[in-house]
Amino acid sequence: MAPSDRDETVVVFDRRRDFGNEVVKLRVLRVPTSEKFPKGIKYAYHYGEKGKADPFLRYDNHHGVHERHEGEHVEEIDFPGYEALLRRFVHEIPVHVDLSR
Repeated sequence: MAPSDRDETVVVFDRRRDFGNEVVKLRVLRVPTSEKFPKGIKYAYHYGEKGKADPFLRYDNHHGVHERHEGEHVEEIDFPGYEALLRRFVHEIPVHVDLSR
């Protein structure tokens, strides 16, 4: 692998689904491994009201720390892998937000 290949960010997936006044955004990036992102993954799973800063629910590691956001409340969490965490996120959002369609 050439040095420039190692520095590249790769989009694993990036999806947005609108549900009336609500939105779900799912994004996973493969990034160069670093102290901030030792597993080489940067992600955000967001469910919230359009145009609002605080989410109803969000999981992310934007600052290098795995976090769960619920409104203004933020807590550090263990990272079981981005697929397992996505299943947890989908399980926690309301039934009317059907991501399967």
